[in-house]
Amino acid sequence: MNLADILYIVVPCYNEESVLGETSARLKIKMQGLIAARRIAPESKVLFVDDGSRDKTWDMIASLHHADSLFSGVKLAGNRGHQNALMAGLMTAKELADVTISMDADLQDDIDCVDRFLDKYADGCDIVYGVRSDRKSDTAFKRGTAQLFYKIMAGLGVNIVYNHADYRLMSKRALEGLARFREVNLFLRGIVPLIGYKTDTVEYERGERFAGESKYPLRKMLSFAWDGVSSFSVRPIRMITVLGFVVFAVSLCLMVYSLIVKLLGHTVPGWSTLMISIWLLGGLQLLALGVIGEYIGKIYGEVKARPQFIIETVLDENSLCH
Repeated sequence: MNLADILYIVVPCYNEESVLGETSARLKIKMQGLIAARRIAPESKVLFVDDGSRDKTWDMIASLHHADSLFSGVKLAGNRGHQNALMAGLMTAKELADVTISMDADLQDDIDCVDRFLDKYADGCDIVYGVRSDRKSDTAFKRGTAQLFYKIMAGLGVNIVYNHADYRLMSKRALEGLARFREVNLFLRGIVPLIGYKTDTVEYERGERFAGESKYPLRKMLSFAWDGVSSFSVRPIRMITVLGFVVFAVSLCLMVYSLIVKLLGHTVPGWSTLMISIWLLGGLQLLALGVIGEYIGKIYGEVKARPQFIIETVLDENSLCH
């Protein structure tokens, strides 16, 4: 790695006033150590991205920037979601840095892994994924649903790194490749592996959240999982087609059975069978329409080509030189 390489650590934030003070303090120690060791350039920075927070997150980011040029800030014009906020930070850093590392603000990602990320980068890797070595810090429910999610994604043919979230290093070349993906419905864990280039992984233990509440309750987790499935695989629609053939085959068998019973002169009450069939087929039809509707909704969002994010303010001295 060139000693002049500029590193930007990109940290998306949404209502993170309870952790931002500690996060900035720990990142400052890490960055100062790397600069002193001449592993990164003095122009390297920590870039906080405020995703339309409703608390004092942006005020804290602005105060950090004015007190120390190590810290930079990007303020989005409204809440766009974690993936869009991260994309905004990465695209801003793409013009200012040689390499970026993205991480969450809650201090669950091991900051000391930054050194190992840079080692892989020095070996020629354009993308380095932070991969959890275990899920001991998760509840049994979250651990089970997460493992199920990765298995479903693999079964649907989606190329995704197991136990990887958004803790990753990306070179400038990788970011330029990422910029070519214009999806409005962002799922970076699925997009980044499509870029190619040389990749590697770094294992780490994910800790407990330092303070505050998780920004991914069950509802958001399910929505995020569905975004991942529907953005990278059409197999759910194909499964509906297969299900349709199965139901059609079963209905033919039932029709033959009913004709045989009638010809044999047996009385067939049929009420229960009829009701069950109506409810079953009605439910399957509504499910099929719902899945197809989700895909059509995504197409509707994509064809309008609305911006992934709109940046309101950038606090960064380096940006003044570009």
